[in-house]
Amino acid sequence: MNIKYTIGLDYGTNSVRALIVNIANGAEIAASVWTYAHGTQGVVLSRDPNLARQHPADYLTGAETTIKQALATAKKNVKGFTAAQVIGIGVDTTGSTPLPVDANGQPLVFQKKYANNPAALAWLWKDHTSVNEAAEITALAKKIRPQYLAKCGGTYSSEWFWSKLLHCLRTAPEVFNAAHAWVELSDFVPASLTGTEHPDKFIAGVCAAGHKAMWNAKWGGYPDAEFLAKLNPKLAQLRSRLTPRVHTIDRAVGGLTPAWAKKTGLTAGIPVAVGAFDCHLGAVGSGVTPGTLVKIIGTSTCDISIAANTSKLADVPGLCGIVDGSVLPGYFGLEAGQSAVGDLFNWWVNYIQPHGENLSHRKLDEEALKLAPGESGLLALDWNNGNRTVLVDQRLTGLMVGQTLYSTPAEVYRALVEATAFGALTIINRFEEYGVKISQIVNCGGIAEKSPLTMQIYADVTGRPMKLSRSAQTCALGSAIAAAVVAGAHKDYAAAQKKMTGLKPIVYKPNAKAHATYRELYALYKELHDAFGTQDWNGNLYGVMKKLIEIRSRVRG
Repeated sequence: MNIKYTIGLDYGTNSVRALIVNIANGAEIAASVWTYAHGTQGVVLSRDPNLARQHPADYLTGAETTIKQALATAKKNVKGFTAAQVIGIGVDTTGSTPLPVDANGQPLVFQKKYANNPAALAWLWKDHTSVNEAAEITALAKKIRPQYLAKCGGTYSSEWFWSKLLHCLRTAPEVFNAAHAWVELSDFVPASLTGTEHPDKFIAGVCAAGHKAMWNAKWGGYPDAEFLAKLNPKLAQLRSRLTPRVHTIDRAVGGLTPAWAKKTGLTAGIPVAVGAFDCHLGAVGSGVTPGTLVKIIGTSTCDISIAANTSKLADVPGLCGIVDGSVLPGYFGLEAGQSAVGDLFNWWVNYIQPHGENLSHRKLDEEALKLAPGESGLLALDWNNGNRTVLVDQRLTGLMVGQTLYSTPAEVYRALVEATAFGALTIINRFEEYGVKISQIVNCGGIAEKSPLTMQIYADVTGRPMKLSRSAQTCALGSAIAAAVVAGAHKDYAAAQKKMTGLKPIVYKPNAKAHATYRELYALYKELHDAFGTQDWNGNLYGVMKKLIEIRSRVRG
């Protein structure tokens, strides 16, 4: 009974995970995963390929289901374990995933009137229906509030908070007008667990507010009413109803309610930490420190680094924000990422289904590993779900150059992996171009764990070693670390990370010969990247296909 544990709840794109962690050493004693019940793999889709929504009921059912299952597993795995040993809960989620709520903080979709209205659902991070609104917000900010854009990479995204709200206002005014406020998923779950959903009690996290809703303490919080009114007066009115209580993850939202304690078997009153996005807490769970870039590789990829908030930091164009306290208190959190990585590989394997349904990721990994860099003659752009960083343009789409009548599924698959590696290198270069030194790269997530092909290609393309986080569940682990800190088990995050995180012994080291070939291929990638992704490119693509053939011929010997 002297051993204490915390629970990390990790809300992904398709499922929620509960992880029970020993606060003394980070040992993960039990886990449970539940796939959301609504839609396709938890995502409500439509004929519009840009629409992606989720049902908030899945978030609550998922918490209850996974916590109970994880506790049951822990009792089997650890002799003498009881739920009373769990001293806190942390929460991470996708984002920006906002949902409209009523005057009591309850999701509008829970009301019969809005039960079948997709606009009343949670607007998942990869919902891109608000591309036009994002462009409008960007244009207005450039004109009258350039400081807003400077802290979010120079371009506001359709994946983010205000774009989605403005699009709802214009396309589903009945929902927008009925909503008292909009809250992020990362704030909704902690509030639900602690009974603080009501606007008088509601607490938001710096992570979501700063990176996606242009919140900044230096200008008084959210964008000012004058700015929002120029987009639509109703946005300015809404601003006054958003919570002024915005905190970092070293604070508790409140204590677990008796009702949730009864549902789950946990102890009423245990603290629930302020919520944050999965990638930010994934960085915490990977032991992020200044100079470390943590790559959380899943359906998309998030790249996180931190810098002391006492240092002078340049505004970095194309990033998803530089926010004080968004990852760790006392540090600027820098976020970048790619909109499709695992999703891109899944598109080829599950949607295109080359050679039928029997060609798995694992089989393609094995076949693609046999290929040398440049051997396929193929080169792709990784934009099948738009470009998050550094171009910040969701209207960009995928491209593959060099296909012949003999291009194989494994060659295409490898080219897609290489494309995401080239995108990753572009992000690293952007960080360092603006003075953010990257001294080591730590990878986590399912792809990092399961795909040696991907990790080796990333090492060869970037010319840098690829390290792996010790935990296979770093986002949930990061949430569990947050719970340990707010429960007072560790004095601060540095102490908690020292005890609860680590790296695997395996390191993917770059191959010099492969890196040399990839330097040639990356130069061609950059040509395509700038030609299709920027307005100021001025060049000639005539030589791209010829150069790919030249490299292919040389590699094949």
